[in-house]
Amino acid sequence: MRRSKLETCIDILRVLAHSEPLKLTHVMYEINVNCSVLEAHLDFLIQQGLVKERTVGKKGIVYVVTQRGRIVVRAFRELNQVLSLTEESKNKTSISH
Repeated sequence: MRRSKLETCIDILRVLAHSEPLKLTHVMYEINVNCSVLEAHLDFLIQQGLVKERTVGKKGIVYVVTQRGRIVVRAFRELNQVLSLTEESKNKTSISH
């Protein structure tokens, strides 16, 4: 099943939040997307102020999540937990009826 743009962006933020800084190829392998898709999503996240691009050495570029990006990851995790709890309570209600 294909991930939505939102799901892919959240996956990128999660990976960077847990193991930053990372090179493009490392992020690509972690979230299992091709390079052009990843670059497009990273550009979007950079424009939104959720990810920063840093130069390391002469040619090395790494990506790091910003504080704002961490807030988004945390909010998404909390939302996901609430939705999971809501889904569980629906399932319990429908089973008991």
